[in-house]
Amino acid sequence: MPVSLGIARRAGRYTVALGLAVLACSPADTGAGSGGTATPGSDGASGDPPATATETTTPPPATGGGSSGEASTAASLDTTATDDSTGEGMQCEPVSSCQAPLPNAGPTIDWEHFESSLVVASGSSRHRGRDMFYNPGDTQWVMAKFAYGLTDWDLEDERVDLFLLRNCEGEWEGLGSTFTTYEDDHPTVEGVVDTGGRLYFQIPEPLPVGRHRIHMVVRGDDTRADTYLEIVEPGTPIILSDIDGTLTTFEWERFVDFLLDTVPDANPGSPEALHLLVERGYRPMYLTARPEFLGDRTYAFIEERGFPPGIIHTTLSATGAMGSAAVEYKAAEFAVLASRGLVPAWVFGNTDSDAEAYDISGIQPLEQRIFFQHEDPFGGRTIESYNELLGEFATLPNVCQ
Repeated sequence: MPVSLGIARRAGRYTVALGLAVLACSPADTGAGSGGTATPGSDGASGDPPATATETTTPPPATGGGSSGEASTAASLDTTATDDSTGEGMQCEPVSSCQAPLPNAGPTIDWEHFESSLVVASGSSRHRGRDMFYNPGDTQWVMAKFAYGLTDWDLEDERVDLFLLRNCEGEWEGLGSTFTTYEDDHPTVEGVVDTGGRLYFQIPEPLPVGRHRIHMVVRGDDTRADTYLEIVEPGTPIILSDIDGTLTTFEWERFVDFLLDTVPDANPGSPEALHLLVERGYRPMYLTARPEFLGDRTYAFIEERGFPPGIIHTTLSATGAMGSAAVEYKAAEFAVLASRGLVPAWVFGNTDSDAEAYDISGIQPLEQRIFFQHEDPFGGRTIESYNELLGEFATLPNVCQ
């Protein structure tokens, strides 16, 4: 496979990118994406695993719409899953675990700065990636945050190596190396403001339709993080769920999770319900108003409680969002999805802020706005148990071939 080497000067450091030639493939060849989410805590995304460790496979809110039935930006989009080049339905493929033996990044290297030793000594790593949906033809970015300790101390101007597991299968490919940022060092990308300790890496050759795992290694101490890019056609069917109190058993689970260092329990039947939708061709996304530093723990919850792997987004803030701030945050996320032709067909929540965000974003029909033990003031559907949905979801038609 041809390899091209590109070197660019950035913030006093050199960014090295190994551009690997990409084989063209259509949605009918790869499906709407195949892959899964691996738990950072179990594969080295937050900690110091051996490099040879192995894993076991197991914009502004949209306007209009809502319960009034008026057309909105989101509701007006065609959500039929088709291959735009042929007009045929997209092929469904099983969701892969996306797990593989970790890449060997080689021996650790000296820190660029003495201060980095102090940052690392402040506590365990809290690195987290920023998952993304992209359409074919989009500029594709890998983004992450590297920090340590309870104060979330940024690791700045230190080298990180990147590896790609293309379509979540095969062998790891070296993508190249870059350096973490100083605050305001890099322009905002996909709404991610440079607060320091950030990684922004543009994929040299666009990835094909599918789910791809990016593994990042801090070369100074071999701590690691993962992120996932899903390249999907506009109109790809997706589902979206809140987490705390919707999938977990307690609305304030985020704080218990953090203080006690535990993985929350899942509401009975919730993993099974989402798996049934995924089996019918929907791609999952998890949208939580948790603070960004709980990103790695959110990955752990999704995997350890048996939910289907998918794109995970937290807020980008240190405190998270509640009330009107949560509405604004989630509605903006829906607007970004809509700009890529992605409108959730099923949504799950448990609060008025979830309900308002779903209504602003024009999610229809109302019976596919599911609220766990909560009455939606905009007319969505209330369930007392996810087990109520299992029979219904088992008989839904496939949304792709």
